[in-house]
Amino acid sequence: MTETVDCPCGSDLAYAACCGALHAGEPAPTAEALMRSRYSAYALGLEPYLLDTWHPSTRPAALNLAREKPAPRWHGLKILRYQPVDADNAFVEFVAKYKVGGGSMQRLRELSRFRREGGRWFYVAGEWST
Repeated sequence: MTETVDCPCGSDLAYAACCGALHAGEPAPTAEALMRSRYSAYALGLEPYLLDTWHPSTRPAALNLAREKPAPRWHGLKILRYQPVDADNAFVEFVAKYKVGGGSMQRLRELSRFRREGGRWFYVAGEWST
């Protein structure tokens, strides 16, 4: 992606100035920023980034994004709530829209839990709702 392409996370910033910097190795400053970068990673198929930002206690061995046929196409992220608990724990509630193949638009709503360790934020787990 180029510097002028809008970031998939919907921040209205260029990808390079937003999630691109995190995908390149810069640590996320907040759990919300990590959530946005993970959404963008799903949209761009960046499985290594998703696994690297998943807390080791809950991280799966693989996601197999490349095997999903047809792959979901992500169409938008809306942050509903960002709730810091303390300096190293936070919750982010979001809705992500996606389509699979020629199907109708679907919504994924999740309350995600994040933890910061060693100065880096990690996704721990999430609870889906409708």
